[in-house]
Amino acid sequence: MAAQFGRRLRRGAATTAVAAAAVAALSASQAPGVTNVGSDSDTPTSESTAPPESSATGNSPYYTDLPPLNSPNKPGAAPALPVTGPAEAGIPATVLAAYKQAEQTLASSDPACRLPWQLLAAIGKVESGQARGGRVDANGTTLTPILGPVLNGVGFANISDTDNGAYDGDRTHDRAVGPMQFIPSTWATWGQDANSDGSKDPNNIYDAALAAGKYLCAGGRDLSVQADLDRAILSYNHSREYLRTVMTWFEYYKKGTHQVPDGTGVLPTDRSDRGTGASPTPTAPPTPGGTPSPSPSPSKPGGSPSPTPQPSQPGTPTPTPTPPPTATVFGIENAGTGQPTATAGGEFTELPKVRAKNRSGQSVVGADLVFEIVGDTGARFSGNRTAVVVRTGTGGIAVAPALTAGEKTGDFTLRVTVAGRPLPRIDYVATVSPRRADALARTGDKELTAAPGGEFADAVEVKATFKGAVAAGVAVTATMITAADDPAENTKGPYFKDADGKAVRTLTELKTDADGVLVLPKIFSDEHTGTFLLRLTTEGGATLTVELKVAPAPDPTPTPTPTPTSSPAT
Repeated sequence: MAAQFGRRLRRGAATTAVAAAAVAALSASQAPGVTNVGSDSDTPTSESTAPPESSATGNSPYYTDLPPLNSPNKPGAAPALPVTGPAEAGIPATVLAAYKQAEQTLASSDPACRLPWQLLAAIGKVESGQARGGRVDANGTTLTPILGPVLNGVGFANISDTDNGAYDGDRTHDRAVGPMQFIPSTWATWGQDANSDGSKDPNNIYDAALAAGKYLCAGGRDLSVQADLDRAILSYNHSREYLRTVMTWFEYYKKGTHQVPDGTGVLPTDRSDRGTGASPTPTAPPTPGGTPSPSPSPSKPGGSPSPTPQPSQPGTPTPTPTPPPTATVFGIENAGTGQPTATAGGEFTELPKVRAKNRSGQSVVGADLVFEIVGDTGARFSGNRTAVVVRTGTGGIAVAPALTAGEKTGDFTLRVTVAGRPLPRIDYVATVSPRRADALARTGDKELTAAPGGEFADAVEVKATFKGAVAAGVAVTATMITAADDPAENTKGPYFKDADGKAVRTLTELKTDADGVLVLPKIFSDEHTGTFLLRLTTEGGATLTVELKVAPAPDPTPTPTPTPTSSPAT
């Protein structure tokens, strides 16, 4: 795999020479301390490599753009970080904060590793262009998923699906995910919750940066030692060219950076797979007789330049690269979806179904569509995701994956867009309704009584069901009413107490537990006596009326029995 990626170099055969020249220039004049990381002819030793199967990215393609030869600080300038400088030295604010937070966390948890945040910045630049120029929300989560190509063995590693499509939307093969480009199987081991939101999200820059830091520090590495640093970078992607590219950015960032607003970072353009999308580099067709045509070898520093490809013979057509399916999509349309609805905590039975079509109106198979949850809601796709990528199948159709409603009721938006394409979107209004119950019953039949000015000794306990099954999490309203046929709130008789100890006769913040059971708060009585009614109602139509009796307590002193008197004898 290392040799394979070593052949997919930036700007064709001249990349190795350019990369080496850039490293040499930085090392010679503006970036003292750059270590020679070798050429493609180097054979990595066991001390500086990691096996391909252990790479964080699955050896996915990466960006090969190099920094300008002028470092952020001019030669001889003070080492203080500049407030302005070359655009390439700018790192989006949230992304930069995530790198520095990861450095601080590891300085406490693994101080012997000596992780510099500039190393995370270098890897983040090479893997995703700093989260696509800092296109993240206020919490650090990418606005749209960042996915590497399908690792199906065609030009890349062959890694079968390990997450059931939870992170990458692909249930057949894995893809690198997020700003630090972890494959799902690696994320399962190294994923972190750096922003303490209860979720380990590879598309969140805080989570991903800390995970990358821990991965680089694994095995007791000391990243201030060049051999350990090389081994750490190669464990991320098993390619010597990758090592050279990361080291070039690392040294560049060490000379100084500055913060730029999120979404304004410089976007890289060149990739190690020689494409801008996720398609693998085409391979040359075999020559007659079954012997494959030799591929031109890239130039090496100090070596002979690669031979110049000969022009095609007259009459021989030049093959036109086939664009990836996503690039051919002209629009998307609803493929017969009704309104998505669900009960709080339940599954949506109606899911968005979208058809991708090209300019001629024909279906596009194999295009990547992004399904995204928008709005204030607890609804989530599998894997606690708010956005997933789904590839169109037969008929150009893509269906949203399983979607579970949260406890927040009301409407939110399910948005569908074409991955990486500024085409019109489709928005669906999804509705989450409250949990329902169609029956309420007391769990006991003991008479509920109290004395005037006292309290009811026994609590009111009820159980809710829906179509005979336990109804958990159902909202219940309890009201002291005037009469069975007049549900107006009573102003006298039994009452509850609020947090301040004041009398209230209606409670709305009540919910059944996991067993569908609700125990009402303690009930008190005022000076009025008689039989009073408590009514309980739920979403779904369940109603229960409970009698509450207030009567004076019986006199505990028994009435003495008069003693009969005897008549005088006559």
